Amino acid sequence: MADKWVYLFEEGHGGMRDLLGGKGANLAEMTKAALPVPPGFTVTTEACNRYYQEGRTLFDALKAQIEEALGKLEEKTGKRFGDPNHPLLVSVRSGAPVSMPGMMDTILNLGLNDATVEGLARLTNDARFAYDCYRRFIQMFGDVVLGVPHYLFEQVIDDVKAQRGVRHDPELGADDWRAVIARYKAIVQRHTGQPFPQDVKAQLFAAVRAVFDSWNNQRAIVYRKLHNIPDHLGTAVNVQMMVFGNMGNDSGTGVAFTRDPNTGEKRLYGEYLTNAQGEDVVAGIRTPQPIETLREAMPAVYEQFVAICERLERHYKDMQDIEFTVERGTLYILQTRSGKRTAQAAVKIAVDLVKEGILTREEALLRVDPDQLHQLLHRRIDPSAPRDVLAKGLPASPGAATGRVVFDADEAEAWAKRGERVILVRPETTPEDIHGIVAAQGVLTSRGGMTSHAAVVARGMGKPCVCGCEALKIDLRARMFAVGERVVREGEVITIDGATGEVLAGEVPLVDPVLSPEFHELLAWADAVRRLAVRANADTPDDAAKARAFGAEGIGLCRTEHMFMAPDRVPVVQEMILAETREEREAALQKLLPMQQGDFYGILKAMEGLPVTIRLLDPPLHEFLPNLEELLVEVTKLRGDPQADPERLAEKEALLAKVRKLHEFNPMLGHRGCRLGLVFPEIYEMQVEAIFRAAAQLVREGVDVRPEVMIPLVGHVNELARLRKLVDEVAQRVMAETGTSVAYTVGTMIEVPRAALTADEIAREADFFSFGTNDLTQMTFAFSRDDAEGKFLPHYLESGILPDNPFITLDERGVGKLIAMGVAEGRKTRPNLKAGICGEHGGEKRSIDFCHRVGLDYVSCSPYRVPLARLAAAQAQLRHGSGFDNLSENR
Repeated sequence: MADKWVYLFEEGHGGMRDLLGGKGANLAEMTKAALPVPPGFTVTTEACNRYYQEGRTLFDALKAQIEEALGKLEEKTGKRFGDPNHPLLVSVRSGAPVSMPGMMDTILNLGLNDATVEGLARLTNDARFAYDCYRRFIQMFGDVVLGVPHYLFEQVIDDVKAQRGVRHDPELGADDWRAVIARYKAIVQRHTGQPFPQDVKAQLFAAVRAVFDSWNNQRAIVYRKLHNIPDHLGTAVNVQMMVFGNMGNDSGTGVAFTRDPNTGEKRLYGEYLTNAQGEDVVAGIRTPQPIETLREAMPAVYEQFVAICERLERHYKDMQDIEFTVERGTLYILQTRSGKRTAQAAVKIAVDLVKEGILTREEALLRVDPDQLHQLLHRRIDPSAPRDVLAKGLPASPGAATGRVVFDADEAEAWAKRGERVILVRPETTPEDIHGIVAAQGVLTSRGGMTSHAAVVARGMGKPCVCGCEALKIDLRARMFAVGERVVREGEVITIDGATGEVLAGEVPLVDPVLSPEFHELLAWADAVRRLAVRANADTPDDAAKARAFGAEGIGLCRTEHMFMAPDRVPVVQEMILAETREEREAALQKLLPMQQGDFYGILKAMEGLPVTIRLLDPPLHEFLPNLEELLVEVTKLRGDPQADPERLAEKEALLAKVRKLHEFNPMLGHRGCRLGLVFPEIYEMQVEAIFRAAAQLVREGVDVRPEVMIPLVGHVNELARLRKLVDEVAQRVMAETGTSVAYTVGTMIEVPRAALTADEIAREADFFSFGTNDLTQMTFAFSRDDAEGKFLPHYLESGILPDNPFITLDERGVGKLIAMGVAEGRKTRPNLKAGICGEHGGEKRSIDFCHRVGLDYVSCSPYRVPLARLAAAQAQLRHGSGFDNLSENR
């Protein structure tokens, strides 16, 4: 319906996620299913976007529709908004189309004022409960809507509890809360210059504005960037009748997952607090009890809840994260959504749901986020290592981390930028701490449970987290925490074990993970589906073996220059570079030949039966020489030292002259890649000889080798033609000398825009194209990667000039067009041309999706990203089918 900005829950359905947000769509779906959902209505995401278009103003049509929906809610509930005799109270919650837990704002108990609080006390015959709700509302509204710092309210409660000699909020009575409320109002008056608002409709409109505004708060913006959530979606607002978990010991609130979000085990997992409201659980202010305690306290409610959990999981075909409240023995479901989970749990749940007949294999493959698989490949604490356990909390997010203790999110970010590994230690985290959690290796809190903010966010990021470690006595001012007599100060090293909840002193050794049977099963399903092959970038036999163990189907990039960087080889490489004649250069190259041959032997053997693409020397020669600035300083000092050895000075001056001659002002555009091989062909001759002597040795040993020689930085077909001739001549000579036959191919890395534009010509001389998207991105954008990321690129991303970092996610509209053109033009000349990419984009899921669509044959990425790429390639096949048929029918 045009210009419909507000929907009652019963007017929506689960397919309206984009309009009603995830929370609103699920509330509508559960309402239609006759589940015990408190009634309410949803203000749409379109209203949010219109709100911003109107200069952050609630336009008249929206206000009118909110008031109309409010009237219908009054009819349903028999209560009236602002009526002192029978007051209707509501919650006002955000709900974006994509789940963003804790990132936006919520207001509970809205509709209370000095008159309605007295009516609520009379109606419930419980003054303590009524004034507890009012103080909660003032505190939340004051913080979220009026901008009064949260801690000011908390200080008041701490003071009152100290005066009364109690530890927990429920131990305070009605008179205590009245005193708290008086002080709260004074705080609001002091900070805003206005009394706390008594007009309940003004409260509601202000709360809706605040939720809309929270779509663009700093923590929400950071979260969206972290999870690639578009900024234009907007948030819906859900206004719902309040139900109260703080009405005594027959009431409570909780959060539960239908399966264990850490392991994926099929068991109810969650927490529950008696005599509390929902924010008490997720904020970590009180440490809750396991959900099983609800079975003992209210068995009938527990059984009803279990039945609803099973029903919701089967309906949504996924593990659910459910918020619920019990009001005087009656169960209400406040929200359900697909639960955040660790990678281990995601894989197990997906595989188990197939075995339970709930999902197909194809649906299961699409359920697991490829980025999550990194978590499974991270390390854990060595079980044989000694453990100096300081304390134990709740194992909120698995994995292990070591780092220096910091107590502040800003400090965590600053220390991490300096290269320090840090553990963020807080009493509890809030959404404002998200940048610190991003920067930290792991998170440790003294309060909060398994569903607290710290736990949920850390799990989503794949970071270890230990929560509710009550033995920690944290002093934020002194920047230290104590456990009994032991004190740990900021900067000292600790280790946390998110699998056990243990906090350990010092750095504890970590070991590689053990991958589950479900992990291998899911990836086997992916391999059966995908069309794209997955290779690895590997420069050593160890890297090659690791890549193969992770399922790589070959090596897409072996960078030979990395082999020159070993300390024992640098002097020989420098001798080769500094040679004045070809004879001197060839003498040094003969020393390098057996070293390179040994490298290639190990890599080809590790990849027996699989293709290995070996790129000949690419970087400019000055990169193997001393740093120009450092050498200049050294020569200047020698010149100014009357005691300096004249021969040493002459040697250093000659070296400085050579470094200056070879130094490139712009190395990306300088004397590198194929240009080196054309000017100094003896360098490439040595490398090709090393490749084929290693291959010949393996052939004699009965090993199946498949070398692919790649010429870098080609921009003109004549460059490739001459160097292909060199490769063929050296290969034939070595095979003749060794009496062997080695099947090989010769191709090029497409990283110069001209190569993509003239791919039809270059394909005459190339058996394969490998798109080097790192350099192709730099040349297409005219960005220097290091300069861009350190100078202007962050501004481009923050201000929306670029939607994504093009060095992380492939730029489809620019760089992608060159790749598509290169593939299409190349295959016009050579229909069976093999094509892949070997830049960092080969391990990024959205870039892999593009590679599938454009008809590439393979992607190549770092060994640890191979499982991610296998899954992402399968998902691309399931989403798009075979890609562009006119570009490729090949694998």
